[in-house]
Amino acid sequence: MVKATDDISFSVEKGEVFVLAGESGSGKSTIAKLILKSIEADSGKIIFDGQEIQNDQKSLEKIRMNCQMIHQDPYDSINPRMKIADIVSEPLEIHKIGNNEMRKKRVIEVLQEVKLEPAEDIMKKYPHMLSGGQRQRVVLARALSIKPKIILADEPVSMLDVSIRAEMLELMHELQKKYEISFIYITHDLATARYFGQRIGILYLGKIVEMGLIDDVLLKPRHPYTQALIDAISEPDPENLNRIKKIRIKDSDGTIDEGCKFQPRCPYVMDKCKVEPDLKTIDEKHSFACYVELD
Repeated sequence: MVKATDDISFSVEKGEVFVLAGESGSGKSTIAKLILKSIEADSGKIIFDGQEIQNDQKSLEKIRMNCQMIHQDPYDSINPRMKIADIVSEPLEIHKIGNNEMRKKRVIEVLQEVKLEPAEDIMKKYPHMLSGGQRQRVVLARALSIKPKIILADEPVSMLDVSIRAEMLELMHELQKKYEISFIYITHDLATARYFGQRIGILYLGKIVEMGLIDDVLLKPRHPYTQALIDAISEPDPENLNRIKKIRIKDSDGTIDEGCKFQPRCPYVMDKCKVEPDLKTIDEKHSFACYVELD
């Protein structure tokens, strides 16, 4: 049996950017869906603003009013038959916020905030009339329209050109600081994670194997999988021969039934790995789940 997520626990403070990082299939997007209650967890709790989110209408409205999502693909996450004005104002209509005049004013305001100008012209267009980068800004504008407290950003720049990625990340960073929005930033790209994030949780097959301040985790990794992710980053300078990969992980044809999930690929595997390690804390803000502590 493979669990999409397994005993995941983390918190996000107001105005903080928490990164969930890991390779494809590690459970990142599933966690986002669980938070929004678009899928139901087998067990566990989601606590928002001091209250547990239940399955009743009032709780669902609260989490979806305060927590919005930016999807990876700007082509599929907006309706091609709707004009930009209708796309951005849709959350306002769903949550019955304001009248038509107020909604139009908010659409113009939020399009200007994401630097889609002239906003009066952009709002009259259809998605196919915009570039990929502009469409992703529309998705961001829609998320911002109801002034959420948390934004779940699921690989928001992975489908954009490299030059546009930097602009989009900078825009998100500006808006996050301006409105003290909390972000859960989901990515497999550790470079953008370090630029945008403040804390990070490294996921492997549905488990958080390392968590802490982003510089502590990425500059001083303690888990072999975290080091393997760092080693997988391309070296831009071909003349840099000093960059030696520290971890040589093994191939694996599947998961295991018991113990550490990383043991089939881990170069340090030992007998005690048959018992799954708990997250242990090495200081107040850095924890990892491994019997081996990397230097």
